[in-house]
Amino acid sequence: MDAKEISLSEKQVKPVVDLLNDYLANYHIHYQKLRGCHWNIKGQNFFTLHLKFEELYTNAQLTIDEIAERVLTLGKPPHSRFADYIKESGLKEINTIGLQDLAMVDAVLEDMAHLIQLERELLEASASAGDDGTNDMVNRFMQFKEKTTWMLRSFAGKK
Repeated sequence: MDAKEISLSEKQVKPVVDLLNDYLANYHIHYQKLRGCHWNIKGQNFFTLHLKFEELYTNAQLTIDEIAERVLTLGKPPHSRFADYIKESGLKEINTIGLQDLAMVDAVLEDMAHLIQLERELLEASASAGDDGTNDMVNRFMQFKEKTTWMLRSFAGKK
């Protein structure tokens, strides 16, 4: 299958697919960071953050699947190797063992800010390509992260 099967131009969709694969790589690093935070959280905020990190990594896992399936819908293969994720991601792995609870929140907030920036780039590219399906999907993901950012910042006592 290719993009023309869903009434899109291959040439116009190529930048969208490239950005989606970049987004996928970043999301995998974010997902693993959330898992590490969930597994290694300690301290007074354990019960609250243990559940929140699980909610976030579960959401990230579903998001990753949707991103990969969108790449396939556009007629291209999604990246699927960790070596590619690590190489292509702007997000970096961190060691969550011994990391303080609010430092974990800060790391997640940094990831979300980076992912939101990628989402804004994807929204522009998908709008230019006439790719409403990708645009709607990414907009939904961005709205979730914007709200979660507000909540985590409030939890951490940030402005």
